[in-house]
Amino acid sequence: MCAAGRRWGRRQRALLWAVLLAAWEAAWGQLRYSVPEEMPKGSFVGDVATDLGLQLPALSDRGVRVVSEGRTQYFSLHGKTGHLVTAERIDREQLCRLVEKCVLRCELIVEGEMKVYGIEVEITDINDNTPSFKDSDVEERIGETTAPGSRFPLARAYDSDSGRNSLQSYELSGDEHFSLAVQAGPGGDQRPELVLAKALDREEAAFHELVLRASDGGDPARTGTARIRVTVLDANDNAPVFSQAEYTVRVPEDVPVGSTLVTVTATDADDGLNGEIKYSLKKEADPGIFSLDYEAGAIILLQSLDFEEGYSYELEVQARDGGGLFDTLWINVTDANDNPPVFAQDRYRVSLREDAAPGSTVLNVSASDADAGNNAHITYGFGKMPAKVFKKFTVDAQRGTITLQEALDFEETRAFSLAVEATDGGGLVAHCKVEVEVLDVNDNPPEITVLSLSSPVPEDAPAGTMVALLNVNDPDSGENGQVSCELSGEAPLSIVAAPGGSYKVVTASALDREQASEHRVTVVARDRGRPALSSSAELVLEVSDVNDNAPVFEEAAYSAYVAENNAAGALLLRVQARDADAGANGRVSYWLAGGSAGARSLDYEQCREFSVEVRAQDGGAPARSSTATVRVFVLDRNDNAPRVLWPAAVAAPAEAAAVAPFEVVPRSAEAGYLVAKVLAVDADAGRNAWLSYELVQASEPALFRVGLHSGEVRTARAVSERDAAKQRLVAVVKDHGQPALSATATLHVVLAESLQEALPELSERAAGAEAAAAELQFYLVLALALLSALFVLSVALAVLARLRRAGPPAVLRCLGAQRFSVAGAAFPADFCEGTLPYSYNLCVAAPARAVPEAAWPPPPVPVLSAEELLGGDSCEKPSPKSIAVMEDVSVNHDAPQVFEALAPSLYSAVPGC
Repeated sequence: MCAAGRRWGRRQRALLWAVLLAAWEAAWGQLRYSVPEEMPKGSFVGDVATDLGLQLPALSDRGVRVVSEGRTQYFSLHGKTGHLVTAERIDREQLCRLVEKCVLRCELIVEGEMKVYGIEVEITDINDNTPSFKDSDVEERIGETTAPGSRFPLARAYDSDSGRNSLQSYELSGDEHFSLAVQAGPGGDQRPELVLAKALDREEAAFHELVLRASDGGDPARTGTARIRVTVLDANDNAPVFSQAEYTVRVPEDVPVGSTLVTVTATDADDGLNGEIKYSLKKEADPGIFSLDYEAGAIILLQSLDFEEGYSYELEVQARDGGGLFDTLWINVTDANDNPPVFAQDRYRVSLREDAAPGSTVLNVSASDADAGNNAHITYGFGKMPAKVFKKFTVDAQRGTITLQEALDFEETRAFSLAVEATDGGGLVAHCKVEVEVLDVNDNPPEITVLSLSSPVPEDAPAGTMVALLNVNDPDSGENGQVSCELSGEAPLSIVAAPGGSYKVVTASALDREQASEHRVTVVARDRGRPALSSSAELVLEVSDVNDNAPVFEEAAYSAYVAENNAAGALLLRVQARDADAGANGRVSYWLAGGSAGARSLDYEQCREFSVEVRAQDGGAPARSSTATVRVFVLDRNDNAPRVLWPAAVAAPAEAAAVAPFEVVPRSAEAGYLVAKVLAVDADAGRNAWLSYELVQASEPALFRVGLHSGEVRTARAVSERDAAKQRLVAVVKDHGQPALSATATLHVVLAESLQEALPELSERAAGAEAAAAELQFYLVLALALLSALFVLSVALAVLARLRRAGPPAVLRCLGAQRFSVAGAAFPADFCEGTLPYSYNLCVAAPARAVPEAAWPPPPVPVLSAEELLGGDSCEKPSPKSIAVMEDVSVNHDAPQVFEALAPSLYSAVPGC
């Protein structure tokens, strides 16, 4: 019971220490996690939000992100859960091949709070790599005379995993002639060796096939294999043997010279050079008679044979193989290769600066061999090593000098292990290890990485606002890797150090975009090496605009001069306001605050000048604006012809004789008598309104004259009895514009002593116009009747449809008993302004009896007497309709006095009557 309590107490204390450790690490901004390698992308690493106490809804607003050391981002932050996840598949062997504990470091940056948290993630190894040999097929060459017990180093297997997952054991299978021995190297590594267990005989078996198996300690274990093919090198242990012990050849004495007499053959069980046989003559009774082909074994006759001189020759032929053995019992004693080479040291250590030039000598290794001759000749070479080591170093095969081939890089590889082999002429090999330490040189300038850049920054940002976060790293070691930073350039910015080797660039004072829209500064990072190296990075900080400037016009008031009758929408004046802000804050829009001049054509006669207020407003929020006053002066053009007020122009030339005004001049008038005055006006101004008068046509040109500037028509001489009673004068009125405009006035003059004397002349003129007036009256009445009928019918149908239940239509109430006006003969007040067919100016008399047709209720019309008509002003635009209605008045017998009273005044007041 007590033991259980003590165990529970220890568990509680362990749990408490773990909680306290996690809280301490979180308080200091340092988190540690562990994750196996080869996890898929997006795998969970740790709950960063919970460990750091960050609220999930605020993660996206604060700008939280993860930045890994180096160029590759291995981790990222899940925005919804706050979990640290893998950004890609991580291979521990690729990242930390030579490191026992693989730790990746990254930083969690909370930009909104300007906090940086360090995170360490340990990558644990899994058994994902199989032990492998560099060459899956290995060939070994061993002489058949090699003594049993000889050892031959084999290629080692490599396993990128670590710990128990790394290489653990070797196993050999395949042949009884060989066994496996594993030796421990200086670093604790296992080195397999092939041991000859039984003597070899090439003639019995030229090749031996073996399988070397390497296994790791994983669960389940992984195994890699290499096939070893042992080639047995031939030894000259077999002498050539002739196919026959004695040859007997019979030849005639006349055999030609050069003939082959016999070919001897011998065989050798050895291979290669040892099996190549050369033939030679060792004993010859009579030299010079025969020759022997040393390769084919053919005996050739060199001289003619003479039976009388000799009939029998005895030759001794010797067959020698490439190893020096004959067909005799001679024994060739050769040296046996029983001593392998020996290095002066098993391990060499050398230091080499990383700036050593290619071609530099690294080290001289030497080995000795106790054998003699070819067996004592030693050649040097490299054993099994990674490919990149072969690229970096080379060894002289004869002298053992190791030379640097490629430049070294301390930051890439800090040490190399070279496996050097010494091989003698008999094939025996010795091994040694050369460890090359690379010494660091200050050859790397600091690396500046911009982690975050807040550009653009608003110009109203307060001093101390962080605008950039930098990471500075120097791959060198020691003082060569210690870095300091500073800013270069004129800008309101400063740089301060942050934890984890980071630096913050903050604003040192207020910003003003109108003075400088961007700031360019150079961040200079310098290490402490000798000589010191530095690097720089340019930061371009754009200042975003704030709407702190209102538009400003170039002038406070503008004046514009424009000629009248300009085209609608024509340009009057261009105003411009400038806003020092940018973008929408500096985009200026204009409004007219006092009118819409230019939207229609201007008329000097209606408006000679006016002022408008232009408002300029920018696009900021809130918007800022300013105003300017524009005063527009309208310039006159000669666009109005003179208008004759009296005598007024007639409506139609056909009626001119009947309705034209006239003047009565007594025949007793002397020269200079004022006949009439032509009245004309011009709506223009200045010279365009200066008028001049000229008489262009007259029945008696010498009788009348007109004043150039006054327009007075006077008699030029005294009136005589010979002058016609009716005179017609035409005067032209011109202005002084460019070009000049003109108008004509026609005046009829009756030469009579009194008005009664002129009436007969007027009656003749009225009779001539009666027929035309009657025809005109018929068309007027017809048109009026049609229009009235259509209008009344449309109104009646609409009103009756809507007021069916409301009683009789109101329009019928207009038709009372009093249908006609009871007033006497009268002229409507606006009889001079009528225009067909929509209005009619009538001069009518009151009817004597009721007419059955419907009539409009007459409006109140002022009644003008004959005296008022005679003394009144003439009309500007007389209407022939008035004359036509006057015909009806003349035939009204109920009021003859009115006609007589109106006639003189009508003719004098209405032109053309």
